[in-house]
Amino acid sequence: MESKELDLEIISPEKKVFSGRVISVTIPGTKGNFQVLYNHAPLISTFETGIIKLELADKSKHIYTTSGGSVEVLDNKILILSDTVEHVEDINLERAKKSRERAEERLSKKGGVVDVDRARASLARALNRIKAVEKFSAD
Repeated sequence: MESKELDLEIISPEKKVFSGRVISVTIPGTKGNFQVLYNHAPLISTFETGIIKLELADKSKHIYTTSGGSVEVLDNKILILSDTVEHVEDINLERAKKSRERAEERLSKKGGVVDVDRARASLARALNRIKAVEKFSAD
């Protein structure tokens, strides 16, 4: 029986986050999530802040948060490049909640110098981390 697995690498500027064989990868696309399976058409795309879901051959699942990046799919090989990638089990929920509070505080300030785009990005990352932990963490 033919293997229906793909080779996947997830890389951030700091390290190779994941390298291995998977059955499927779900990625937060700019127009909604998309899934990559065996024999997927060649693809180069960007993706948004969100959750990357991996399913391995043993049916185990790995969940990562990401701040967006790019993905290449070619010949059953997937390369994901992202500025930030965190496994859901590595996320500190309290730290994520404090980050959300700081971002909301910066966005609510009237006057003064606030980098609104940076504050919004920080808020999106914090909310994404909180959502991932609350939805997928194995308490």
